[in-house]
Amino acid sequence: MNTDIQTELTQALLSHEKVWANEEKTILAKNILLDLVEKTDPTIIGLLLGNDELKRHFFVEMNGVLVFKLQDFRFFLDKHSVNNSYTKYANRIGLTDGNRFLKDNSDIVLDFPFKDCVLNGGQSTEEGEEIYFKRNNDQSDSQLYTKLTRKRQEIFFNQTLAFDEIDRLFDAKAFSKFSRYTADGKQAVGEIKRHVDGTPAENLIIKGNNLIALHSLAKQFKDKVKLIYIDPPYNTGNDGFKYNDKFNHSSWLVFMKNRLEVAKELLSDDGVIFVQIDDNEQAYLKVLMDEIFGRENFIGTIPRLTSAQRPSQEKYFSISHDYLICYAFNKNYTFNAIIERDFSQEIFQDEIGKFFKNDTSPILASATQGYSKGGDYDIEVNGKIYQPVDSKGNRRRWLWTKERMEKAIELGIVVETKTTLRVRNYIDKEFAVKTNTMIDKNPNLSMTTYDLMNSNYVNNIGTSELTKLEINGFSFPKPEKLIKRIIELTTKPNDIVLDFHLGSGTTATVAHKMNRQYIGIEQMDYIETLAVERLKKVIDGEQGGISKAVNWQGGGEFVYAELAPFNETAKQQILACESAGCLKALFEDLCERYFLKYNVSVNEFSQIINEPEFQSLPLDEQKQMVLEMLDLNQMYVSLSEMDDEQFAGCLNDNDKALSRAFYQAEKKDGE
Repeated sequence: MNTDIQTELTQALLSHEKVWANEEKTILAKNILLDLVEKTDPTIIGLLLGNDELKRHFFVEMNGVLVFKLQDFRFFLDKHSVNNSYTKYANRIGLTDGNRFLKDNSDIVLDFPFKDCVLNGGQSTEEGEEIYFKRNNDQSDSQLYTKLTRKRQEIFFNQTLAFDEIDRLFDAKAFSKFSRYTADGKQAVGEIKRHVDGTPAENLIIKGNNLIALHSLAKQFKDKVKLIYIDPPYNTGNDGFKYNDKFNHSSWLVFMKNRLEVAKELLSDDGVIFVQIDDNEQAYLKVLMDEIFGRENFIGTIPRLTSAQRPSQEKYFSISHDYLICYAFNKNYTFNAIIERDFSQEIFQDEIGKFFKNDTSPILASATQGYSKGGDYDIEVNGKIYQPVDSKGNRRRWLWTKERMEKAIELGIVVETKTTLRVRNYIDKEFAVKTNTMIDKNPNLSMTTYDLMNSNYVNNIGTSELTKLEINGFSFPKPEKLIKRIIELTTKPNDIVLDFHLGSGTTATVAHKMNRQYIGIEQMDYIETLAVERLKKVIDGEQGGISKAVNWQGGGEFVYAELAPFNETAKQQILACESAGCLKALFEDLCERYFLKYNVSVNEFSQIINEPEFQSLPLDEQKQMVLEMLDLNQMYVSLSEMDDEQFAGCLNDNDKALSRAFYQAEKKDGE
């Protein structure tokens, strides 16, 4: 790229107010500029012609007339944009279709600086910040280095310029620390159970970066997942949140885009995705998901009450809700009917099925109901004649036709009361829907967008559920009833449910109790103390959350595994050093074998580590400085490389065998 031309262009357009992406006028708004030149805007063309260098570069004389070389100008801007998309952009966002702005086109997509990039960034709060050490030049200062922190400067891999790095990042990874948890406790994993089509039939809890884990699962579970529910970082900047919640806006969009794109590959053609989000990013996420899943497949945005408490004072509005954004893989889709059952009641059974003693529905219309399909007729049941008369003696209509009523009597689902007839509601959902015994439940209207705006779904219920299980240390867990509602709307038993922001494990917990296969992915170290411990209690038959509502009695199993760590090995070696000499000897091995942060200057650090001032620092501080060299995003061993000498000691023979077994049933193209 000709930087002189770039400078000339910047200077030439300084007087134009509309072509800049920032107030400082340091970044050109490419799409606005292109839109103007394509329309042959006289002001823009005049400014370009007024600069001799730009005139020579972008205009050609033909028969005494200067002709603007639009293609050359567009190429120049594209080249300029590609190079910068690999380094830095200002934080900006626009709505375009790539050529024209929203005002000129009814088709909407999201356009943002890092659109064609992969964010090489961590998810934890710690990874949202960088620690670095600044050398003190003041000789009177007793401290040679000052420890400082700053917001992480995210690095992006451009999908065109850095395809090798991306391929390596997304290469299938090996697994380690396989364990099976059953009612008998923690056991070794002997084999990977599979469905008849080769898909793993295990409930999986995976520790590791979720973007990399999703790519590792993509071939095994492609088109197999019926429901995806995630509760990602809301990008609020809340320091108490366990995830990195301080992304730049554009960075957060790339973070989500990378994960949603691969998640879509896992969805079945009748699959559905729900993403929980609040007002900080809801509008932008909606447009991003329009692009990825198709605007035509948007199902709805459902508000959920997060707190039933009203604060005493707010500067503006008290925000007491968030949202569930829902898309189907294909909108030719119908939600399941929801028939509520409270299994804490005593259950009875007759020759037809199970029921609750007093669980019946009326079949006599009220005064305000005008059912045209019903009827005004007398009907005989067990030798007694019943008329459609209410308790006040007023003549009404039956809600059902005479033919349907006679069929219901024949099936034995009509119950006689002292004065009228009612229909029994059987627990068997399929029977109830088939026989239309739940006449007040329309299978096509199973939920409204307002159903979650009540206190049954607020965050403190989720917190209370964890507290009763003696599980603490997680902010804003979602209540089990919320996930139950989503699962029963969209799946049937044995369908696969995926949550790649597993958190405290609510999704896996509810899926386990509802007999769905599940995959949970979590990077944080608390996965074992929260999600795993919670699921162990579920297997033991805990009675919190939705347990009574679904008649949960315990049982089942799940498999825990981790993406096989690599840089983690280096971390443990650093921590094990007992002297500065040991650390110095390890330094060269770190540089040769392990992945270091992109901004580490090995040459500079090689000099620092040999300085007497560095060696006089406490050993713990020396270790911390060396630990900061390690790249937290390159932590895992690729399946194809797990036998390489470089990764010796990262996996044992059992890990390797199970990793191969996990991937061995991948279908080849054309099979």
